[in-house]
This record gives sequence, C-alpha cells and structure tokens, in this order.
Amino acid sequence: MVGGATLTPVPFETLPGFPGLDAAASLEAFRRVCAAPAPALPQPAGVMGDPTALSAACAAAGGDVPEANAFFRDHFDAFRIERPDAGQAGFLTGYFEPELTGSLDPGPDYPTPVLARPDDLISLGPGEVRPGLDPTLRAARATAEGFAPYPDRAAIEDGALGPRARPILWLRDAVDLLVLQVQGSGRVRLPDGRAVRVLYDGRNGRPYTAVAKLIVQEGHLPLEGLTLARWTGWLREHPDIAKRLIRANASYIFFRLAPVEDPSLGPPGAANAPLSPGRSLAVDANLWRYGLPFWLAGPLPGAGPGEAGRLVIAADTGSAIVGPARGDLFVGTGAQAGIAAGNLRDAIGFVVLLPKATPGGSPR
Repeated sequence: MVGGATLTPVPFETLPGFPGLDAAASLEAFRRVCAAPAPALPQPAGVMGDPTALSAACAAAGGDVPEANAFFRDHFDAFRIERPDAGQAGFLTGYFEPELTGSLDPGPDYPTPVLARPDDLISLGPGEVRPGLDPTLRAARATAEGFAPYPDRAAIEDGALGPRARPILWLRDAVDLLVLQVQGSGRVRLPDGRAVRVLYDGRNGRPYTAVAKLIVQEGHLPLEGLTLARWTGWLREHPDIAKRLIRANASYIFFRLAPVEDPSLGPPGAANAPLSPGRSLAVDANLWRYGLPFWLAGPLPGAGPGEAGRLVIAADTGSAIVGPARGDLFVGTGAQAGIAAGNLRDAIGFVVLLPKATPGGSPR
C-alpha cells in the first residue's frame, strides 16, 4: 500500500504502447535526476523506491545503454496504482516555466519587486516541526525568543520584512509576480535582451490559496474555459479587486537568480535536476522517491499519432500534488507551454516503475 493505494504488478506486455514514442528522451530525463546533487530538503524516510536499487539503476543508465526500451524493462518492475475510491483513475495536470519581462532596476515600467530569501527564514521539511509552532506551517521565523510563524503575503507586502526585503529583480505588475510564484520559477527577459532564470528559493510556509478559484467563487468568471490568460487578464482589468484577491493567498515565494544554461530545458525541480519538457513529473514527495519512472497510461492532450501513453520521471513536487495517483507534468517554457499546461486536467492511469531489488537490498 502507498498512500491508501494498492500496487498491482503488471507485465510490461500488458501496457499498450509502452514505453512510448521516445523512450530515449525518458532515459535522458532519468539520467538528469540520477546526476543531480541531493535535494535541499531531504525526502522523508519510508518513501516508496529502494534507494540502493535505484542507485544501481542510475549506475547502469550511466554506462552504455544500447536500447532505452530494454533498459527500463531490465531494471524495473511495473505496478499499477489502484485506489479504493477511484480504481485505476488518477489525475494529471500541467505546469510550465513562464517567460516574463523585467529589469534588474526599479522604474515606472517595472515597479513590482521579486524578493530574495530572507536570512531569518527557516524552511521545514516533510514532517518536520519546531517547538511552539503550528505543525501545519512549513516554515518559521527565527527570533530571539525562539520560532514564530513567518509573515503572510499581505504583511510582507505591507513591509513586515523591513530591511530583510531584498529585491533581486523588478516585474511590471503584481499579476506577473503571482504567476511566477504559482509556477515556482520563470525566465525573465531584461531590457537589454538578455534572459535570466528566477528560481524558487523558499516560501513563507503559509497555506496556498488559488486566486483563480477565488475569482470563480466570487462569480467574476465561470469555471468553464478558465485559462491562465483569461484570469490573469481579468485581474489586470480589475486592479482593486485583484489586489484584494492576491493578498488573500497567504503563501509567498522567494527567489534567486541563475543563468539560463540550456534553453531547451526547464529550471531545476525539487530533485535538483533540470526539468525535461514533457518528461518530468511532479509527484507527492511524501510518497514517491525522486527518480522513479511513471507510465502515464492513456493519450495525453497534444500527443503524437499513436501515442497511447508516456514514460515520465519523478523530478519535482508541489504543495497541491497530494496522493499516490496525482501528478503535474512539466510542459515547457513560454506562452504556448502555458496554454498547454492550463488545458491539461485529465483523468489518467498511473503505473509506477520500481527498481528491481539488488542482492541484499532493502524492500521497495
């Protein structure tokens, strides 16, 4: 059992279309996670995926691999994830790396600051708690008296951080900042034409509230046909309401700058590996070990002819990605990727590939 779901062994031959149209791309995504440094926040003990066996598969992937299809069949066993309440049906959404315009200096066109991680922010890993702190909070503020909740979004915008509010970049408005924070990272085009990457560097640990959901709940826009472009455009057309709704989301993300080393890849995910468009999956990091392959059993929107499923690699996580058959697929960078990500909300089957046990290894 994993998160209340049953793992049922399935032969690879019974998975229509496995391993997909481009298993080599999946193998490259797997190699990137294998080669990445350890995550800043370690995963909790007991997540599914024997680390010794997974390390052995990583070592094999680093050598000569004549055929990607055979590699996954030789080093992994497939298990269908079945939940008592939904059977084989899981839920897949998409996310992307926005491409925004900004400046390293404030000005009339760029008044909204992107803040660096404050030096008093204490990030808490899964299951980690601090004395006197609400266990639902995922960060704390170090004070002379101990630990305190970190200020929420409204307080931060009102100046609660004082001199610890250090802008690293300036954007055109609060809506662009919200998009950047919701996606967790982005590329920013500077006035001189250069592009920089803005990477997640911590959060205030407060609960996340989806602003788009608030827009629907208050009756401003219907849920049907609600795309990213539509709801962000609506916020810009109604700045007073936008300010109130955005401040209702108590969660606040801090960032750091980095170069864009490979424009074809996305930013590093929680596994510290660059995200591979269409191949990197955000999963519940309390349940699944980064690096595990997953077979998404069913055609994806925009899939190529004859693509009956896709082999993807667990490389990221997110606060809204909860449960054993829940995933968020990294789609890519820019406006078109944003449209594709916004349209991806599909029921789909999840099959996890667990590494075959090594001699003397621990259970999966």
